[in-house]
Amino acid sequence: MGVNLVALIWGLAEATLFFIVPDVWLSALSLSSLKKALVASVYCLAGALFGGLVIYHWGFHSPAASLDAIARIPAINQEMLARVQRELISDGVQAILFGPLSGTPYKTYAVQAADSGIGWLPFLLISIPARLLRFQAITLLCWGVSVTFLKPFSPRKKYWVLILGWLLFYGVYFSKMLA
Repeated sequence: MGVNLVALIWGLAEATLFFIVPDVWLSALSLSSLKKALVASVYCLAGALFGGLVIYHWGFHSPAASLDAIARIPAINQEMLARVQRELISDGVQAILFGPLSGTPYKTYAVQAADSGIGWLPFLLISIPARLLRFQAITLLCWGVSVTFLKPFSPRKKYWVLILGWLLFYGVYFSKMLA
């Protein structure tokens, strides 16, 4: 399976019901090729946009069922969904742009956007910078760390550092979100 197809599928999966961000894949790609990783981030975006629209329409047509399903995903709960709903009502589309940068999953905004009065087109348009900026920022950050601080490391050691970094990140994230 090609790297871009993996990126597309991972972007779609994470925007819907999967809970590991595609940034993991993009950061791994960035260790060997910044160009490949940046191109793959656009494929991640395409998958995320499609997945976001699926969740948006599910939330529009079946609000109770979709919210219940989203609340069952690890690190998402009713309190988070209520906070996201308040953000969407008070901040509109800006909540979709800035909320996921705080660690709140994009899908929690997608599932409630329609119910908060945000149309599908504004939702889709704000999702482009909301997703792409983070995908490319993580890609550039990991590439920068690799070529600056990990330059003397073998490719294998760089991947181990990356794996340990993501394990540490998710360990902290889940302990915070599940507390």
